[in-house]
Formats: sequence, C-alpha cells, structure tokens
Amino acid sequence: MKPERMESEFPAPSFRGAQQEALRRIRAAFEAGNDVVLVRAPTGSGKSLLARAIAGCAKTPGETDDVEAYGAYYTTPQVSQLDDVEGDDLLDDFSIIRGKGNYDCILPGETDTPVTEAPCARETGFDCPVKHRCPYFSDRAIASNRNIAAMTLAYFMQTAGSDVFGKRDVVVVDEAHGLAEWAEMYATIDLSPGRVPVWDACEPPAVEGLTDVEGYAERLLRVCGRRQEELRSNAELSRSEVAERDRLAELTRELQWFLEDARDPESPTTWVVDQDDRGAITVKPMDPARYLHHTVWDRGNKFALLSATILNKEAFCASCGLNPDNVALVDVPHTFPLEHRPLYDVTCGKMTYEHRDETLPKVARTVVRLMQHHPDEKGLVHAHSYAIAERLVEHLRDMGVGGRVRTHDSENRDAALLGWKAEDSNAVFVSVKMEEALDLKGDRCRWQVICKAPYPNTRDSRVARRLEEGQWGWYYRAALRTVIQAAGRVVRAPDDYGATYLADSSLLDLFERAAHDTPDWFAEQVAAMTAPDLPAFDPSAANAGGSTPSRPRSTRTTAEDDGGPPPSLDDHPLGDVWGTD
Repeated sequence: MKPERMESEFPAPSFRGAQQEALRRIRAAFEAGNDVVLVRAPTGSGKSLLARAIAGCAKTPGETDDVEAYGAYYTTPQVSQLDDVEGDDLLDDFSIIRGKGNYDCILPGETDTPVTEAPCARETGFDCPVKHRCPYFSDRAIASNRNIAAMTLAYFMQTAGSDVFGKRDVVVVDEAHGLAEWAEMYATIDLSPGRVPVWDACEPPAVEGLTDVEGYAERLLRVCGRRQEELRSNAELSRSEVAERDRLAELTRELQWFLEDARDPESPTTWVVDQDDRGAITVKPMDPARYLHHTVWDRGNKFALLSATILNKEAFCASCGLNPDNVALVDVPHTFPLEHRPLYDVTCGKMTYEHRDETLPKVARTVVRLMQHHPDEKGLVHAHSYAIAERLVEHLRDMGVGGRVRTHDSENRDAALLGWKAEDSNAVFVSVKMEEALDLKGDRCRWQVICKAPYPNTRDSRVARRLEEGQWGWYYRAALRTVIQAAGRVVRAPDDYGATYLADSSLLDLFERAAHDTPDWFAEQVAAMTAPDLPAFDPSAANAGGSTPSRPRSTRTTAEDDGGPPPSLDDHPLGDVWGTD
C-alpha cells in the first residue's frame, strides 16, 4: 500500500467538511503499521469519496513483487450503496461486478433468461458463440483486471478462494458496522423444505443438540451427492433442474463447512440450532471469526472499514476476529450544523409488545399532528416491523389521513420506495427496515419518525444466547446503531436539514444505557433534544397542505393535549421483536 498518495487520489475537485483532515489521519494510521483502520465517519460526510482515495493507494502490478496482491476491492453489504457508487461520476473508475443472477443472457430466444439458467448452464459442453459479449462474463473480466473492483459483500464472500478474484493489496468495506452480523447471516444454514431439494428423501429427525445436527448433515450430504450424480449424467437440464443443481452444490459447501468447523476443537465459532414445527432446522453461527478470515481477512493486505456506527472498537474487533493491537480507529467529526439535524421528543409511551395496544394509537395521533406541522413536506415513518406498520396505517386511515400515506410489503418494498421518492407531493411513507443506505437528501424527505426502539429480537436464539451470557452492552449498541443510522437518512449535506422525531419512550432509556458508546456528535444531538410545539390534533388540517414549507420549531412543551407526558423509564425493554410480531 502507498498511503502517501492518499490525498492525491481523492476523486473530487475539492475537499468539503473534514474530508482532508480525515485522509491525513487515515494515512497516519496506515503509516504507523496498522493492518486495519476503522473510519467512523458520520452519515453524509462523503465516505464513498474517502473509500476511493484509500483504494487508490493500492499497489499496482509494477509496484509490487507479489504477483497476486495488487489493486483494491471496494465492497458494501448494501445493494443500494453499490447502485449509488455506480451512478457517481466521481467514482467512474470503480469496476462494478454483480452476482450472476443479475444479468440476462443475450442469445436469441434467451433474453429473458438469467445467466444462471442460460444454455451455458443447462447444456454440457455448450460453446457459447457470444461469450465474449456476455454481460456477466464481460463485467467479471473487466473487474478482475482493473485496479478497483467493486461488488456487494455477499458476492465478495462468495468468491473467496476463486481464481478470478484472489487476494488484493487493499480492501475497503463501506457500511462495515454490521460485518459480524452479515457474516452470521451468510453462514447460517437453512435446512427447510424450500431450501433442501432432496427434502422428501431426507427429512430431518427431531434434534436435541449439535450432535444430532451433525449426524443429519452427514446423511444429507450423501443424499445430495447421489442426486448431483443423477443430474450430471444428463446432457441437458431444464431451468428448474439447473436451479436444483446449483442449490445442491451450495448446500453441499455449506454442510461441509459446518461439519469441518463444528468438529474443530480450536474453532472460535459457537453454533446454535433451532427447529420449527415442520421439522425444519436452522443452524446459526455466533461470532463467526473463522468464516470472516476465510471470506474477508485472507483477501487483502490492508483494510479500511468505514461506517458512522462502529461504536466500540474492542467489541467490534472481538466480534470480527481482529487483534485490536493491529487496528486503529479514526474518528471523523460531524460538520453539519446541529440545528440542521435536530432530534425531537414526541414520546407517547412504550412500544414493547405488552404496551403497544395502548401506545400505538397515540403514536398515530402524533403522526397526524406532525403531518399538520409539515403540511408541504414529505415524511418517513420507521415502523420497525410489518405488524406495527400495518396497524399504524390502519389507524391513520381511520383518522382520515390515508390519502397522504404510502406503505409497502416485503414483496414490493423497492418499487414502493422508488414511487414515493419520485412523487412531487407531501406523502408520508410508512417503512420497515429502511434505517440504512437510504439517501433522502433535500426535499425527498424533511422529517421522519422512529416508532420503536429497535432492539434485537430476543426470540432469536443467537440474541437469547448472548443475553444469557450477559452481553447487554452488545444489545444496547445494536439498537443505538440502528437509531443513529436512521437519524442520518434525512440530512445528507451541510446545507440540508431534516427533523427526527422519537415516539417510543424506550428510546430515551436506550440513550442513557448506551451513553458510553455514543459518538460525541450524536451525543450532542441527544443533549440538544427538545419537544416540538405541535398543533392540536386536526386530521382535516393534516390533509389540507399549505404553500410554505415548515421548519421544525424547538420550543420546549409537554404533550399533554395528546395523551400526557412520557411515562417512566423503569421497565426494561425485553420482549422486543425485530421484524415481525
């Protein structure tokens, strides 16, 4: 790596905010001998441009004796983040490669066929006459030979050990705060009817523990192997058989990895097992450091991990299998004016499951009053789960403001989001799991509501196991991280502005419990939080709209006209459910 050229590799014509100082600190951290540099940069600080400058420091083939480790990788867990990079003219030397299923075949009669099911995948010995023009293989060839290859974290991990994408000099991971959780998700093995092609021939027994799962995995491997032999004996496969063959190959790799790791007495991975009423088994790793070493840490010489919410260096390193002695943390200050990114206390009570029936109607009334307060401005509601979103939308419709409300389900989320963003209106979008990688700059959105403290689901076996082990710091950091990410959706530049309203009183408790891990710039936002002066509840006014966009006011009041002051914070927020009820 050549850290000395970091500033000259910055792709924009000029620096803004703290970018130049950040690059100087990052350069110094690498020059001090650190293998990994964590860059904690607030949302909107231009992390993608910093990433480009760091990636540009990778050695080229003429600058290293290592025939393999030159060039750089840029990777991010968020598909939308990769889309943003692809559309940024300042990052046009990033060579984007996506998973094969994102490309369509170009052969006549096959143009609606994904490359994963094209004739080259279906027919043994098929010699494609246009392989040199195939969009997937063309993008792959370009990315493998350019200095900066950009891809999603899923694709990056899947290509570990490949001849095409081997080790490089520098690896930059954007939105890296959830790296351990993403690794856990990718390494989780789903043994269910929809994911095991040979389910009918090899249904699992009732399992009591890991030993039972190991025995079933061995039996399943044998059955998968026989079915793979049957498919390989066919000269041509149907599209469904191709999908089955590929899933069998993927399942075989997963099971082999699981058995190898579970039986290794020196492996740091702890596996937990769940089985549902159908007999389906889910095998989940906790803190899969070994998996990350194979898929990430063995893929480069130097690493830069960027995020606004790497809240605790030691905890992050422990979860990812890094030695903190070889890791530096660089803090980038927030340069957006505090008054442009206010937090407001509109808490209505607890949104835990046992209190939700009482609190949710109050949240709906508050949303109506916020619609009145922002008559000409688009708003976003973070509902936390589809169950909460559905009930909230129902309340809003009953209150007569449904015409201004937009929402989505798990099937149409991307299309619904794009439609709402494209509207020139004052529509309010009730969303689920959109706290990250969502750019709502300018008039795309001026205000948002966080309905519920986003604690991890305590019914998840990994979460339960961690809490049994007393890992409450992890639990609070996970929730705080999501809140900070959400707060950054509506303020994307120094001259941008947007208000974030907190509706769940458990959020106030969270800020107290996680104060030690809160970045200084967000702690300032919390300390400056006030209660807004909202109009009295009037749904007709919420629908009316006005001619002048409103800006948040910061007069301290109580909310007695909408259900009284916030309740006490004595109860602990256990029993929260992440994603569903």
